[in-house]
Amino acid sequence: MGTSDQVHPFKWPQYVLERVMAKRGQLHVYPSFSAAETALLVIDMQNFYVAEVPTARAIVPHINQLAQALRQTGGTVAWVNMTAGKGGDSLWSTYHDHFFTPEKAANHRDQLSEGSPGHALYPALHTQPSDWMVWKTRFSPFIAGSSHLDSMLRAKRIRNLIVVGTATNMCCESAARDAMMLDYRVIMVADACAARYDEDHMAGLTSFYQSFGDVRLTQEVIDEVLRP
Repeated sequence: MGTSDQVHPFKWPQYVLERVMAKRGQLHVYPSFSAAETALLVIDMQNFYVAEVPTARAIVPHINQLAQALRQTGGTVAWVNMTAGKGGDSLWSTYHDHFFTPEKAANHRDQLSEGSPGHALYPALHTQPSDWMVWKTRFSPFIAGSSHLDSMLRAKRIRNLIVVGTATNMCCESAARDAMMLDYRVIMVADACAARYDEDHMAGLTSFYQSFGDVRLTQEVIDEVLRP
């Protein structure tokens, strides 16, 4: 089923809840985070992707709320964005050569090159000078050579990550999974992530929740996870 310019509906299937409870005996892995040790990773909320994923526009208010809440409690906000090309050359030829038509590959490469309108952050997002702006060249910023995010986080002694953005089942899930395997404690926020289809959104969250981290809603993160 396709989606409109609305936040994805979210309700766990009963089998997911039963499997999680049988495996670990509790629904939430991380009841709370120390804000000083926490970063909000906002994944790929650039003009190119927001235009491609209508639900990404609907999650903007939730991302802004989370960013403000984390700043107020002493945490870090990182805008993690994709750069796919430079000077007409692909920075990820395997992806562009094999997973697109030539025309779509060129559009993806060029729209996500520095200076292109598609490369810029979606203007309705509220940034602050204290925020980090990070550029990656793969779905995940934690893949070797993709970005400097891991070293930046470790230098600030950040061990907790809250992942939001688009697409839920691609760059968001890739980043969240890789972060967990690097020993970060990770929460994905269901109503602050977006995918092309409701089914894709739930598939990404379901696989992550069962073995990689926690899944919460925006207000739960603000009221419970980040509560001083």
